[in-house]
Amino acid sequence: MGQFSKIEIDGRLMIATINRPEVYNACHPMANQELVDAFDEFQTNPELWVAIITGAGDKAFCAGNDLKYHAETQARTGKRPIHPAKGFGGLANRFDLDKPVIAAVNGIAMGGGFEIALASDIIVASDQAKFALPEPRVGLAAGAGGMQRLSRTIPLKKAMGMMLTGRHVSAKEGFELGFVTEVVPHAELMTAAKRWAGEILACSPMSVRATKQVVMRSLDVPALEMAMRNQSYPAFVAMAHSEDTVEGPKAFAEKRKPNWKGR
Repeated sequence: MGQFSKIEIDGRLMIATINRPEVYNACHPMANQELVDAFDEFQTNPELWVAIITGAGDKAFCAGNDLKYHAETQARTGKRPIHPAKGFGGLANRFDLDKPVIAAVNGIAMGGGFEIALASDIIVASDQAKFALPEPRVGLAAGAGGMQRLSRTIPLKKAMGMMLTGRHVSAKEGFELGFVTEVVPHAELMTAAKRWAGEILACSPMSVRATKQVVMRSLDVPALEMAMRNQSYPAFVAMAHSEDTVEGPKAFAEKRKPNWKGR
């Protein structure tokens, strides 16, 4: 356990918890660095296949940038605090992670907190969750990917309506808009997140990584013919030459569960 985060390993699953409930899990550079280190380990450890990120307590997933720390540091040093290069939650500026990440949003996800969730692949939200990019209300902008990711995730006019006002959006509305994958009762949040993780873990990790890489890298390829050149995606090639691509059909033919190797 770090000073500002908690990391649990459950088989192939890593659960990262932002652990600053006294400030609604707001992140300062030190908290973000702990999460960078955790997701560096997740990315490189072949034994870890899926991750969940959540917040400690019942009120907040992450309130974003710790503005009090930000203001105090700037007043004391005359300089803004510098966050690690891989961004909020160790995820916002990480663009080469092919393993899936689930955000279990247990409360408010504001600013950088919402950006952490948007950088995840699946968002499972408590019915008590609230989302916003409120930076314009404090003279800032959502510079950790919020402006780019939200506008690519939901219709542009809906995204602009959220971003230009900084308004709060409920989990239910987030589901209707399309950035929330599932809304569940608050007490069932982690059970639901682990259910999603379990369903992913039932698949070949090679296939999961190939799927994520192809989807993410082809989003902005304008020509479908170019986007569908699957042999240009390294994770797809790795899958096609893996032991798992032999094991899957064999297990199906033998009417048994596959024994995935992840290689």
